[in-house]
Amino acid sequence: MCGMPQQPPIRSTPTRPPRPDASMSLLTNVMDHSLDDGYAEAAARKKAAGDGGLPKTLRARLGLALGLVLAALVVTVGAAQARVAAPVVAKEREELIDRIDRETETADRLEESVDRLRDDVGARQREALKQSGDSGQADLVGILSGAVEVHGPGVKLVVNDAKEAGTGGGDGNPRETSGFSDTGRVRDRDMQRVVNGLWESGAEAVSINGQRLTALSAIRAAGDAILVDNKPLVPPYTVLAVGDGKRLSTRFQDSADGLYLHALEENYGIRTAISVEDDLRLPAAPSVIVRTAEPRTEKGTS
Repeated sequence: MCGMPQQPPIRSTPTRPPRPDASMSLLTNVMDHSLDDGYAEAAARKKAAGDGGLPKTLRARLGLALGLVLAALVVTVGAAQARVAAPVVAKEREELIDRIDRETETADRLEESVDRLRDDVGARQREALKQSGDSGQADLVGILSGAVEVHGPGVKLVVNDAKEAGTGGGDGNPRETSGFSDTGRVRDRDMQRVVNGLWESGAEAVSINGQRLTALSAIRAAGDAILVDNKPLVPPYTVLAVGDGKRLSTRFQDSADGLYLHALEENYGIRTAISVEDDLRLPAAPSVIVRTAEPRTEKGTS
């Protein structure tokens, strides 16, 4: 019986599953061949020639041993010197600290002595003013010269830098520079105008941050700091002026210096606050230096 030839069954060979790291062929190659072929070949040649490992000759071994001994000796000597020098350094440090403490105590004692002598000079000056004859005139001279403490009604003026104040300014008038508009710092010339305006408006005594001003006082600048009689002040600057409070406040705010201060507030953000006070207390000036003096003559005498 003839029939159609049957095709042999097609058997499919199972396909091998892909490697999980097939997508990382570069990393796989690097891991499998961590050592370059050229380096591996050179290492094999060196090993076959017997060049690798420890030195073979006695001289080479002695040289290696000597080098190791010298290295150990250097490390040992360095450690020993460090241990020996540590107490010396600590002792020198303690001596330096003790010296600083002694010098600080000496400076404090000298400063206290200066304060006592200054108080003694002020007391003698006030006593001399009382013994000069007219007690009323002596009191007035003492108030105007800053030799005595004063208290009474007046005004309190607080001047402070702008909120966003920074460092700036330059030569000449700092308010004419482009940087000052971003700084808003109070300058020494500003405080000079404030104080002169208060004197002109009728103030009998003035102080800035507790520093009593006299006819010989100087307001200067050292960098960004304001100095009053060579003593640095920090903002806010509190100015106390003894006098007729309401009248003094009105006259100052209407004066050219008061309008100048108002312009600083409007244009540069300088913060100001003025108030009338019932009782202000101003200390005496640290020292009153008499540069020139003439004997007092009574009227009618030749």
